[in-house]
Amino acid sequence: MNPRHALTPDAPLSVLLVEDDPGDVMIAREALAAGRLSTELHVVTDGVEAMQYLHQDAPYADAVRPDLILLDLNLPKKSGHEVLEEVKADPELRRIPVVVLTTSQAQEDVAKSYDLHANVHVSKPVDFDQFTDVVRQIDDFFGNIAELPEQ
Repeated sequence: MNPRHALTPDAPLSVLLVEDDPGDVMIAREALAAGRLSTELHVVTDGVEAMQYLHQDAPYADAVRPDLILLDLNLPKKSGHEVLEEVKADPELRRIPVVVLTTSQAQEDVAKSYDLHANVHVSKPVDFDQFTDVVRQIDDFFGNIAELPEQ
């Protein structure tokens, strides 16, 4: 992995969005573009791709190590919970904050996310403006308020 140092106020926040719904990707892009000026969004559309990206396997050999992962649970090929479990079990990846951002409000999904050491579980609002606001708040918190570990 490319080592990254602790964020400074001017450093870009690198976000990996693991999401298979093109509409949700578009909303996240718009919300992040309207928020913190220096957020870099990288998108993969399934759980297998997410792990390839994080391990810098082909075709992601030049992938930037994310400062934050926004993870949907309902993904093709490998579920969000499987991705979360692998990330948190990997000593090279486990310190990357993971925000589970999903339509699921099932208590078993919430509990399982936290059991697998998600940093937070957020239900995606169905309303465009509310969803945009949630993404902006996540970006603001992790980009401007939270102290992230050195990579």
